[in-house]
Amino acid sequence: MAMAEKKKSNIKGLGRGLDALLGDAPSAKPAARQGDDASSAPAGPKRELPIEQLKPNSDQPRRTFDPDAIEELAKSLSAKGMLQPILVRPKGQDTYEIVAGERRWRAAQKAQLHKVPVIIRELTDEETAEIALIENVQRVDLNPVEEAAAYARLSDVYGRTQEEISKAVGKSRSHVANIMRLLTLPQKALDALSANTISMGHARALLGSSSPKQMLDIVLKGDLSVRETENYIRQAEAEIKGGAKPSSDGKSEAKSKASGGSKDADTRALERDLSAILGLDVAIEHSKKGAGAVTINYLTLDQLDDVCRRLMGAKI
Repeated sequence: MAMAEKKKSNIKGLGRGLDALLGDAPSAKPAARQGDDASSAPAGPKRELPIEQLKPNSDQPRRTFDPDAIEELAKSLSAKGMLQPILVRPKGQDTYEIVAGERRWRAAQKAQLHKVPVIIRELTDEETAEIALIENVQRVDLNPVEEAAAYARLSDVYGRTQEEISKAVGKSRSHVANIMRLLTLPQKALDALSANTISMGHARALLGSSSPKQMLDIVLKGDLSVRETENYIRQAEAEIKGGAKPSSDGKSEAKSKASGGSKDADTRALERDLSAILGLDVAIEHSKKGAGAVTINYLTLDQLDDVCRRLMGAKI
């Protein structure tokens, strides 16, 4: 019973104490708050380690690193140095595993830094997995597939419930559940989502299809917007229920069945780009005179809050 209570306490404390773990908090120890635990305590003094003593975490949630972003960060490190330490844990003689900060470590190598500031913590595999996930999710560094895989690992390997995961990462339980549902899509769809070939709106629509792989081919071939995809899948599923076989003749067939096909390719491409960035359905309507409207569809208040913070330029 005591172990179960400690487990719940840790999952709540990790989210609140992430800034302290990463060295963002003031060095002076703040007054203890009710319910805080060791995970939310300041990590102590920073140290410098030779960059070659650090190694990446094989269970790092993020699998892709934007080369342009790494290059930009490397230039900043060359000019100003590394202001935020990398969180590591001991992994043998003169070897430390990165818990949070692999992007900074990669950029530091590119900037040819010989030493980097670190904070060393003794952490279990479970704590390491949770902290790595929280850092990436709170900093909006994961694509939806990486986020879903990280949640699934916390659930499958460490026995976390969706409720516990949602509290740790500061997201709603419905958000966690919906993201994890993506893993039921075919691998080709997951690859397309990771590569931003399709948006989260497309992926959610594919979840409602009884033949997501076939529908994905039609979406890609027809260059369908999210709205067109939703309408096409809805009509196709209605045909299946009525005993008819859905047609899949490619672009012209898909366009004729989907509404909104009068939009030009540039507008549809912009809708996809915005949908990919926001993770929400975006529709653009404009007249020949140049006036128009951009509609962002959200399902929860959490999603609305996220959009507001992005538009106002606040850090997440």
